Amino acid sequence: MRTLVSVAWSSLRSRKKTVVLTFLSLLISIIVLLTVEHIRLQAKESFNRTISGVDLIVGAPSGQLNLLLYSVFRMGSPTNNIKYESFQMLNESELVDWAIPISLGDSHKGFRVIGTDSQYFSFYRFGNQQSLSFSEGRAFEGMFETVLGADVAKALGYKLGDKIVIAHGIGSTSFKHHDHAPFVISGILNPTGTPIDKSLHLSLSAIEAIHLSPSELQLVIDNPKKYRPQPDTVTSVMLGLKSKFSIFGLQRNINNYQDDRLMAVLPGVAMAELWTLMSTVENVLRVISVLVLISSLFGLSTMLLASMNERRSEIAVFRVLGAGPTTILVLIVLEALILVALAIVFSFVLLSLGLSFSAAWLASEFGLFLTADVFSAPLFTITGFIFIATLVVSIYPGIEAYRNALHAQLSNK
Repeated sequence: MRTLVSVAWSSLRSRKKTVVLTFLSLLISIIVLLTVEHIRLQAKESFNRTISGVDLIVGAPSGQLNLLLYSVFRMGSPTNNIKYESFQMLNESELVDWAIPISLGDSHKGFRVIGTDSQYFSFYRFGNQQSLSFSEGRAFEGMFETVLGADVAKALGYKLGDKIVIAHGIGSTSFKHHDHAPFVISGILNPTGTPIDKSLHLSLSAIEAIHLSPSELQLVIDNPKKYRPQPDTVTSVMLGLKSKFSIFGLQRNINNYQDDRLMAVLPGVAMAELWTLMSTVENVLRVISVLVLISSLFGLSTMLLASMNERRSEIAVFRVLGAGPTTILVLIVLEALILVALAIVFSFVLLSLGLSFSAAWLASEFGLFLTADVFSAPLFTITGFIFIATLVVSIYPGIEAYRNALHAQLSNK
């Protein structure tokens, strides 16, 4: 077998131009297939890690997908709010480690405004349990301070100390602006690749204050420490529990809470359900990459067939040296397998290097937390299928070589 591999390698080297072109075609198609599959697997994990460490999300009953969309992805609007007393009850529960309130409803030039408190910057996690960090400034402390996501600051050209005005509603155009209560930018967050980048963050007291009457607001502005309005409602609450074993029990108690209409959902379960809605796009990408690979394998088969006429003398020499028709068939198949094996090795190396250099950029720009470790079971399974497909498409050229060798053998007799 070692001799046959050596002969197959020498035969490939003798046809450099066609072999190199076929190799590049295989390399590109295999990279596409491996990249699509790796990104598909990693994107699913990245999607599920848009928010990390949150055990339950609590909001008004509206379906777990809707609650997930407006609480985490800032998409859509809540059908109803929950009482602020319900947030306080959850925050004070002996089972809860921390509780992050979320209040929605306002915007700034098309970007969503998030009302929350200091626990947001301390406990909110994304990606691989990464915490929020500031590229400039700090979290809001005064009532009329705001923290911008990275995309907001970049798109609108804001910097620390700039004053901005919040608009009522979530549209990019609003006819009601809270001009009487401008906010000073106290901090700008580092990119996260999540909806946080496209959000502005205010305190809950600030959200309540800008909706007061002018006279009441003036009292707050003049005495912010004395007059600190508390909201009547919040949109949702994110909970981190002291023990994972209490998740289902607390979820049941929240859903049965008598003093307010509450619904608690597990973010992981809701995200898995949301991901299934995108399975069509996922499957389309896989089909396209498989078709690209099949076309390259047919190109390999065509190359082997086209070389048959040129290799008649080569096959005749093998026959003179005692090689049987079966040996010729095996030799042709080995050539195809060697070429594909090299393409696979180079594909893994190039994909790993590419992800190593682009991982940080992909995470910050697109929220794709991709690892450069491409040596996973699913990709090895794909590699096995590639070898099987190669074996199948190389059988016909091998049979042609076998027939030619057999015909030459019968002619000699």
